[in-house]
Amino acid sequence: MSKKPQILKEIQNKELPEVNYAYQKTISYSQMSMYRSCPHKWELQYKEGHYNNDPNIHFTFGTSMHEVIQDWLTVLYEESSLVADDMNLEELFQEKFITLYQEEYKKFKNTHYSSPEELREFFEDGVAILNFLQKKRSTYFSKRGWHLAGIELPIVMNVGNNLVYKGFIDMVLYHEPTNKFYIYDIKTSRSGWNAKAKKDETKQMQLVLYKKFFNEQYGIPLEDIEVEFFIVKRKIWENSDFPIYRVQLHKPAAGKNKLKKADRILEEFISECFTPKGKYQDKKHAKVVSPLCKWCAFNNNKELCDKS
Repeated sequence: MSKKPQILKEIQNKELPEVNYAYQKTISYSQMSMYRSCPHKWELQYKEGHYNNDPNIHFTFGTSMHEVIQDWLTVLYEESSLVADDMNLEELFQEKFITLYQEEYKKFKNTHYSSPEELREFFEDGVAILNFLQKKRSTYFSKRGWHLAGIELPIVMNVGNNLVYKGFIDMVLYHEPTNKFYIYDIKTSRSGWNAKAKKDETKQMQLVLYKKFFNEQYGIPLEDIEVEFFIVKRKIWENSDFPIYRVQLHKPAAGKNKLKKADRILEEFISECFTPKGKYQDKKHAKVVSPLCKWCAFNNNKELCDKS
């Protein structure tokens, strides 16, 4: 294992402010994303506290996949390539997948939220992804000059009076020869992102905001920060005439204009939802009725949302 650069020690040892939930409120990308999709849904969940925690197989799969990839990369960069290559990722994934499913099953009043057939399908998809990653490790994760800056690296930034932006970056790599940091957000997808998904401004804002806050929190120049989505695909077209990979990389635009726009979107969210003292605005937020409503946790609760 190569010597850890001083800049990484400073990042990893940096003391971040503690959030005092007695008087401070936290906001996050997921809150902003929900608000942009439907302000009323944000109001129900975050302002009024109507949380719906019904489990689903996509959450179980995505969380388990994140954890296995992150564990594997920690071993790769903190121990050695040989140890990482020898890891039984299938066994690790099975353990995490089953454990998380059982935990959610118990929370859901001992009710199954998936079928044996669906569980098997998702498990086999996960194994295929992990086998591909191990086989193609050097294609996506080089060791030459690269270091792991952080897994689930915390962002804790004051963004207003009694308001704190809080989030965790999936993975940050540091390339010592160029002195650049690479922020990655891991996404699980059925078959990858199409052109519409890649252009989705709300999706892009997650990494743009991470770039902004990584710069502000750790003092890394903006020009030395790159951002990229690391998308793993459950399904690929086996009969394609050209190779289709289990991994899709997407680098969103994150230059000055996008950073300014992210700032503006953040400021608009704060001003529309909170008072200057950091309290919730005493007002009702608009409902957005769309085809997405059928997937909403409040879709069948007419007392909370009648869609009128």
